[in-house]
Amino acid sequence: MDSLTGLALGFSHALTLANLGWALLGCFLGTAIGVLPGLGPALTIALLLPITFSVSATGAFILFCGIFYGAMYGGSTTSILLNTPGESGSIITALEGAKMAKSGRAGPALATAAIGSFVAGTVGTLGISFLGPIVVELALKLGPAEYFSLMVLCFVTVSAVLGSSALRGLASLFFGLLLGLVGVDNQTGQPRLTFGVPELLDGVNVVLVAVALFAVGETLYLAWRWTNAEAVIRPVGRLMLSKEDWKRSIGPWLRGAGLGFPFGVLPAGGTEMPTMLSYYTEKKLVDPKHAHEFGTTGAIEGVAGPEAANNAAAAGVLVPMLTLGLPTSATAAIMLSAFQSYGIQPGPLLFQTQADLVWTLIASLFIANVMLVVLNLPLVGLWVRILKIPTPQLYAGILVFATIGTYGISNSVIDLVLLYGIGIVAMFMRRFDFPTAPVVIGMILGPMAEQALRQALTISQGDWSTFVTRPVSLCILLLAVAALAGPRFFGAWAARRGLKAQSGGVD
Repeated sequence: MDSLTGLALGFSHALTLANLGWALLGCFLGTAIGVLPGLGPALTIALLLPITFSVSATGAFILFCGIFYGAMYGGSTTSILLNTPGESGSIITALEGAKMAKSGRAGPALATAAIGSFVAGTVGTLGISFLGPIVVELALKLGPAEYFSLMVLCFVTVSAVLGSSALRGLASLFFGLLLGLVGVDNQTGQPRLTFGVPELLDGVNVVLVAVALFAVGETLYLAWRWTNAEAVIRPVGRLMLSKEDWKRSIGPWLRGAGLGFPFGVLPAGGTEMPTMLSYYTEKKLVDPKHAHEFGTTGAIEGVAGPEAANNAAAAGVLVPMLTLGLPTSATAAIMLSAFQSYGIQPGPLLFQTQADLVWTLIASLFIANVMLVVLNLPLVGLWVRILKIPTPQLYAGILVFATIGTYGISNSVIDLVLLYGIGIVAMFMRRFDFPTAPVVIGMILGPMAEQALRQALTISQGDWSTFVTRPVSLCILLLAVAALAGPRFFGAWAARRGLKAQSGGVD
């Protein structure tokens, strides 16, 4: 099925009343969650994972993707009005957005962020539509050895490269791999790490771990760090963009979208790098007569470009998840666990076995983009009022929903013990800067990597050299080694050069 035919099929399903309702609900919830500082799409989708037991797969994923896109939109509101980024991708937006708000231009800053998000989201969704089938064709040519190497690359990039510390990232990854080993070994039928507890024979539920990490752990951490100081919310003012603002924003929107999408597709992607690149690009390309606005009164280019890059990167994350079954962010990992709850395995065959679901989902992303512009600009006053929800009541509500949802899955007290046990571990992980995303990624991809490893060794009759004698597998493993060792090597080299230069200066 070609992309245009697939989109036509997708829109025929996505434009039904029920699916439009799911898209609207997802966009509304996502924007509201994005506005609240400290909360994000990963936490929200984790809380809503129990609905997979009673809602159709199509409705659930339209809802989840609406939340994912909506949170990217809502995060800019907090960054601009409070100078408090709710997501890592909104940190750069706050640099100029908060200064524009302080100068009385919060309205144009919010408008350029919302329209830029729409442009980038549309570009990113077009990328998913036309790049996805190409990636699928390439992925169908990969064997178990290549898949194992690809997962190793994903482990390395998500755990060791993107965090502040490779050791902390790898420690989080191994914790996730350990959780993935709990249960009965599919090959031998022997129980592993169950400690005689019958409830653990089926393994630790991914939904439970996701809720523990991103709802319980995050909420306990935020409550621990909470202060009673009231945030100062800047007045919004007029939301209209002037002719000059439009002229200055169009280029950054397109450049930001072009920078963001490829980073989202890459295993070592994320939103931090493209937003930073977009910011510095716009700073270099800005008209000299407006250059003084950067860092002082706030330059609109510094909001338009990074916000577009942020949303395009978020769209790009869906490409490896749908086509290869590889999550490259916490939210993608939780969505992957939702697929598994329905017995659906994302990967190259997904576009063939679940064509209706995939193309309906992609079509709904186009619809969600339009809905989000309509929701964000006229209802900005509502989002500002959401910021005034008392923090203690908000945290308490999240814990109540997390507890009820987890207990409703299996009606097991053991699950509640695991929920709060892992949640407390997650709280200390946040306190000591251990990333939580590698835990979910390790737990989900760990069993898949084990299966690919065993299949590759079975085909090669136990010959481990199969991973380096197959050219594609070798190239992927070399990329993983380069990703792990490269930053350290260049850091040591730069430090050595700095010492030499310093000693030369003393002499």
